[in-house]
Parts: sequence; structure tokens; C-alpha cells
Amino acid sequence: MTSNMMLCALQFAYEGRSFEENFATLQALVEQTPSNSIVLAPELCLSAYSYDKMEAGAAFSAVMLPTLAKLSTTKTFGLTLIEKTDTGYVNNFKLFHHGELIYTRAKAKLFTLGEEEDYFSSGKDEDIRIIEVDGIKIAVLICFELRFPKLWEQIKGADLILVPAYWGKLRKKHFEVLTTALAITNQAYVLCANGADESMAKGSAIISPFGDVTSDDNSELIMHTFDVHEIKKMRRYLDIGLNHNAANGSL
Repeated sequence: MTSNMMLCALQFAYEGRSFEENFATLQALVEQTPSNSIVLAPELCLSAYSYDKMEAGAAFSAVMLPTLAKLSTTKTFGLTLIEKTDTGYVNNFKLFHHGELIYTRAKAKLFTLGEEEDYFSSGKDEDIRIIEVDGIKIAVLICFELRFPKLWEQIKGADLILVPAYWGKLRKKHFEVLTTALAITNQAYVLCANGADESMAKGSAIISPFGDVTSDDNSELIMHTFDVHEIKKMRRYLDIGLNHNAANGSL
């Protein structure tokens, strides 16, 4: 495990823009991140929730997969995309690592207030698990999934929790409190990336195992070092049993 890699949260506006324009913004930001970093983009950052363009969004996602993989040639990169499956459209998280797609799962908890259930098929709770990438135990909670305590139980023992989000500004405090609590409870790093449109909470951040928050609502790129020793230190001095929690999946 590399202890000095950089965690990078992207935070930009993409509602009402073309898919191509959003990809250009995404590409420019990813290219600004250092090699050997872990980069997270906001939820559905290429298409937003384009309910009137679901077919086009899914088609664009399919075409862009090889290009998205190339963005991860020297790093690890995650985002969610509209994809079409046999069960309907899904909001699929994708994790690319050194040019390859290594992990994917569909959003399991759909946001009723946002009418997601009318347009997306939900994934399975049991697919929310810990994976291992270069010795780092990584878990993912997609936006609304952050609110479910039972899902926190499923990812106990993760070193890094990724939270791609499209979280509204009316509940900004909820987003900030929950992501910070997630880091403190799991004695892990939390890397959260939220949209920056006018209606969005922003609040993208890197949160340390101690609960220290690195965030800037005026920046499109927030970075902070990942230090495995901080995780070990917290779990050693405040032992709540996480040192003995094995990952339930690996790559």
C-alpha cells in the first residue's frame, strides 16, 4: 500500500450542459490530478439526471467507457453513469484503475423525492461491499445510500469510502455531517464529490480518520494526501474492533 498517494474530489456544475461539454470539463480536471492518485467525480457528472434523455445518456456512456478507462492510466478514477441493462436503466458506479475497469455496481437506494424510482432500476444491497485495490480496502456509497445505517455496517473495515453525490443545498448540513460521521465511525478516509450547480450543496471533501475536513466550495478540485498510518494510528489508540474486520471482497 502506498501511504502518500493523493485523494482528489472533483466538484463542478453540469446540469443542463451537453454530455460532450461535461466530459470535456471532467477530462480537464482529471488530467490536473497527480499520478498515483484516487479521483472521484460527482454522481452522473456526464449526463446529470436527464430523465428526458435516458436513451441518449446510456448510449453516450457506452461510447465513452474506453476513453474513461484511459483517463485512469496512471491513477484510480471513479464516477457513476446512466447505463441500460436487461432490467432497465441503472445508475452504475464504475471504478477504473490503471486503464482497466475493475469494479461496477448499480445504485441500490434510489431517492424517492427525486423520482429516481420512476426512471432507474435499483441495484442490490448485497453488492455494497469492500473491495481491495493495491492493498487499500475501498467501499462506495452513492449519494442517498449515505443515509442508511445498515449499509455502514456492510462496509466496516474499509480504509477509504467513496461518496459520489448529487446532493441538494437544502440538506447541505446533512451531507457534511453524515460524511464526517462516516469517517469518524469507520476510522477511515472519506472522499466525497458533489455537484456544484446552483441547487447543489457542494461540500465535496476529503475527511480524515480523525474527522478533519479538507473542503472548498469555490474549487473544482480538492486534494489531500492519503496516509495509511493515520488509519492505523486511530484504530490502535481508539480500538473499536476495526483492526480485526476483514474485507469481504478483493480485487
